[in-house]
Formats: sequence, C-alpha cells, structure tokens
Amino acid sequence: MPIINNFDPAELAKFSDLAHRWWDTESEFRPLHQINPLRLGWIENLVSLKGTRVLDVGCGGGILADSMARKGADVLGIDLATKALKVAQLHALEAQTEGVQYREISAEALAAEQPGSFDVVTCMEMLEHVPDPSSVVKACAALVKPGGHVFFSTINRNAKAFLFAIVGAEYVLNMLPRGTHEYAKLIKPSELASYCRAAGLTLQQAKGMEYNPLTRHYWLSADTSVNYLLATQKT
Repeated sequence: MPIINNFDPAELAKFSDLAHRWWDTESEFRPLHQINPLRLGWIENLVSLKGTRVLDVGCGGGILADSMARKGADVLGIDLATKALKVAQLHALEAQTEGVQYREISAEALAAEQPGSFDVVTCMEMLEHVPDPSSVVKACAALVKPGGHVFFSTINRNAKAFLFAIVGAEYVLNMLPRGTHEYAKLIKPSELASYCRAAGLTLQQAKGMEYNPLTRHYWLSADTSVNYLLATQKT
C-alpha cells in the first residue's frame, strides 16, 4: 500500500514561518509552553515514562518531546516541518537534553518502517492540521506495541469551540496567530473515539482542558466541549 501524503502544504508553511519562535515562551507558542506541564502530568498519571521508548507525532519544535526525555524516556519526535525540526534539534543540543532524537518523516511512513516499536505514542495538537486524521490515528496504533498507550489531544467542533478556540484565542486575545485553526478541520470526541476503535485502540480516559483568560490559568477537567485529550491503549 502506498504511503499517503497526509499533510497540508499551507499548514506546514504556517508553522515553518514561526519555527524560530518555538522556544520563546512569550511568543505565539506561549500556550503550548503553558499547557505542557498539564499534558505531561496527565500522561505520567497513566503510564511511567522512565525507560520507555516514546514517539511524539507532530512534535513541532519539541516542547513535549524534550520534557518526556527529561523524565527518562527514549524519545523520537517526528514532523514534516523541516524548520521546526531544526529548531528542536538545536534546542536539544543547547539544553543538553539526552534521550531525544528528531526525524522528518510522516507517521504513516514510519508505521510502515517500524510497526510495533514504541511503548508510548503521543499525538498532541496535530490531528486538526492534517487532511485525514483517521490515517494518523491508524498509523499511531500501528506504531505502538500491543498493550502500549497512545495519547491524543485536539479541539472539539461545535459553536463553543469556534467561539473559544478560534474567535477568542486567535482574534480577541491574540493567543495564537490568526488562521491557526480551521473550524471544518476540528474533530468531535465521538469522531476521534471512532477512529481509535477502528484502529484497535481502546479508550481509557477523556479529559477536557480549560482556560481562564483573566488569570491565564489552564486546568484539566471533565469538560471536553473545547480542548480535550484522549488516552487509549492498544488491545
């Protein structure tokens, strides 16, 4: 079966243009830096990272990948945005982060090359940027070992999510560059759960992520109406 070119050139260009700002905690990527401890803590509550082989799909500049490596995991971060990967590699050198490597390859291509090779797979804030998210989910399931864990995070598709994640975050609060998200590409939890089941992943836990613009505080909750995370396990 041929490898699907499951990417949007405009999306790659968008993130490549901002690549040099990935590790600036006051840049357009500030929200990713702010939510990273929450994402990392949530993952660690469900699986120990120390000594595991971890794949971070759509790693960008390496914010999550770097933090997982610092917890003792052997991490491979993959992305198709060349400039972002170079920034990730440079940061790993400067920060002397051990146990993290980066590679420019799609999840589908890596799944064909190294099926069943990882204890943990993460795919955060990435599915809403590709033409076929179900293909990425299927690749993640193929890449993880039987009994291994796959973690996703993305944005719901409804009126509230449109107001909060697009109008509010991009146009009112200027937390993200305008045009970061397209409403039609957002994914309902029921849709993502369906992709997971079709790929042989069992849903373990769903969490919502909320934000207070006055206090600039993020927290996890049971409200999955806007940003949400799904934990799954390969059966």
